[in-house]
Amino acid sequence: MPATPPTMSAADAIGLIQSGHRVFVHGAAATPMALLEELARQAPRMHGVELVHLHLEGPAPYAAPELEGHLHLTPMFVGASLRAAVKSGLADYLPIFLSETPRLFRSRRRPLDVAMVSVSPPDKHGFVSLGTSVDCAKAAVESAGIAIALVNTNMPRILGEGLVHVSAFSALVESNAPLPVHDIGAPGIAEREVGRRVAELVEDGATLQLGIGAVPDAVCAALGGHRDLGIHSEMWSDGALKLILSGVINNSQKVVHPGISVATFLLGSRAVYDHAHDNVSVMLREASFVNDPHIIRKNPRVTAINSAVEVDITGQVCADSVGTRVISGVGGQMDFIRGASLSEGGKPIIALTSRAPRGEARIVPTLRPGAGVVTTRAHVQYVVTEYGVADLYGKTLGERARMLISIAHPDDREGLSRAWHALKDA
Repeated sequence: MPATPPTMSAADAIGLIQSGHRVFVHGAAATPMALLEELARQAPRMHGVELVHLHLEGPAPYAAPELEGHLHLTPMFVGASLRAAVKSGLADYLPIFLSETPRLFRSRRRPLDVAMVSVSPPDKHGFVSLGTSVDCAKAAVESAGIAIALVNTNMPRILGEGLVHVSAFSALVESNAPLPVHDIGAPGIAEREVGRRVAELVEDGATLQLGIGAVPDAVCAALGGHRDLGIHSEMWSDGALKLILSGVINNSQKVVHPGISVATFLLGSRAVYDHAHDNVSVMLREASFVNDPHIIRKNPRVTAINSAVEVDITGQVCADSVGTRVISGVGGQMDFIRGASLSEGGKPIIALTSRAPRGEARIVPTLRPGAGVVTTRAHVQYVVTEYGVADLYGKTLGERARMLISIAHPDDREGLSRAWHALKDA
């Protein structure tokens, strides 16, 4: 029988981490907060410890300025709690397609010494589940020399590729902390109109990729009259759960895992986690599978719905920064934009309100200096705002500019037209 690792305190488990170690940290709803809090407490005894991770939930004591030199953060997705750390230099953003993150660790292009993950309690055979996030976490556990598991009684046991035998771990730490939950709130008028317009593009029998937020929830709310939809998505949340429970999403038309809602991580309310627990109709697989464009394209009418910070009038999409200031990550946008465009009848969609909450235009003459181009103008197809739909596929730069200006906020259109003529004449 494989050996069972010792159960120990968080302090003793973090004691396994030494100066110079590179540490993977599980993310989203699986963020091992108790381990991170203990790591922040012990950090002064360490030097040059690097934390590599996707989006982390909860407070960030490990990003305190006084820990510079002790801890260094390498986020592959920058959440709100780490934006100041990126700006100060305590953190350094690593841009990468989510589909490539497992290979980053397995190939040892960024070798790991330690993996810290959250897991469900073991079953009678000794297998735990990586719960709400498989993404690159399994690759990290398999690649690291030391693996520490926070065994949380509130972590759902989700089927798929996230099952790991306890013998793979060096230490177990017990927890009963509640998982992070997200309450998006009701979409506003503009988001509801974007959702309605996107829903009109969705065909019955389509396979959906959705995210989390006001616009994805508004899209889901507008899909109640559809039939036989499927889910093959980087993640899904409460909007999709309502469609699953109502039978609108039944996954009956999918080619890849028919009858099953597929994702690489989940984030939402406790209802999402409870639905996924031990449910054979829910599967989490590694990002190298879920986000592989060649896998995505096998499903019919893949409709990928993503958002953006801004879109210029030639169709370039910035989704990870405001100018040079990184505010999120590349994630899976390009994986699914490309996969949807190659799917039979697929529709890659960038959906956004015409203006940001503070009133800044989101359709702009040119991207801000230093802005990251996540989706190139050669890849973008549909752009949707509350004012309409621009189908840019096969369109020239001039045609794109006219179409995008027509769905910009009315108060921005004259300025955009002048800017376009100035750009042409430059």
